[in-house]
Amino acid sequence: MKRGLILEGGAMRGLFTAGVMDVLMENGVDFDGVIGVSAGAAFGCNYKSGQIGRVLRYNTRFCRDKRYAGWRVLIKTGNIYSTEFCYGEVPLKHDVFDFQAFEKSPMEFWVVATDLETGEAVYHKYEGMHDHGFDWIRASASMPLVSQIVEIDGQKLLDGGIADSIPVKYFENSGYDRNVVVLTQPKDYRKGKNRAMPFMKMKYKKYPEFIETAKRRHKVYNETLDYLKEKENAGDVIVIRPDCDLPVGKVEKNPTNLQKAYEMGRGAAEKRIEEIKEYLK
Repeated sequence: MKRGLILEGGAMRGLFTAGVMDVLMENGVDFDGVIGVSAGAAFGCNYKSGQIGRVLRYNTRFCRDKRYAGWRVLIKTGNIYSTEFCYGEVPLKHDVFDFQAFEKSPMEFWVVATDLETGEAVYHKYEGMHDHGFDWIRASASMPLVSQIVEIDGQKLLDGGIADSIPVKYFENSGYDRNVVVLTQPKDYRKGKNRAMPFMKMKYKKYPEFIETAKRRHKVYNETLDYLKEKENAGDVIVIRPDCDLPVGKVEKNPTNLQKAYEMGRGAAEKRIEEIKEYLK
């Protein structure tokens, strides 16, 4: 049996995920592997390093910082979340990410990105600082239109959610047969067509396969939700999701709202913690 934790993205909706993760870590819930997409990767790495509370701490501390994120940062750097500050100063100086603990842990940690030239998902087992620093996590979390393309070993990469927002089938095909999935949208949510597609077509016209993948994203996402519903009804997966829309935007500047989303995640996990423990036995 292999136990997996699958983390959807959603920018600052990931504070819900952080609340779930902290409750799981506080209760000693162990996984053989974690796979994160976008914010799920950026925040999920703290599970492998065992840093309870870190996601909430640094986001509430810096969400109003002009160096962290926002339109001013986008205009100045080409990234709505500052590469230098978010992936440099914060994890290396202000709220240090524990690479030693991360690399020592036997838990696998996977990130998902999207290859612009093929339009396909790239699944990468991230090994730590020597594995291109934070570039793989940054690639997974680089939202189209508001982020620069991240190039790693010749691959041009952006947000993993474009190709595979909820990589449950990938983990199942990799041998993970006891999975907990954390979603950041409520149960009745269905993804609609991307209203920004005209802008995507203009900006990424050199990458037709990427555009086609982006066009299909809502269909693939909703099909995955249907698949999860079947698995959940059969008792073959545990899905944790918010009961209602989370009170945060993609670039949330209000630390109170971030705290609320985090507490919603904690509450959702606390309700089901014994069920989760029993399921993973």
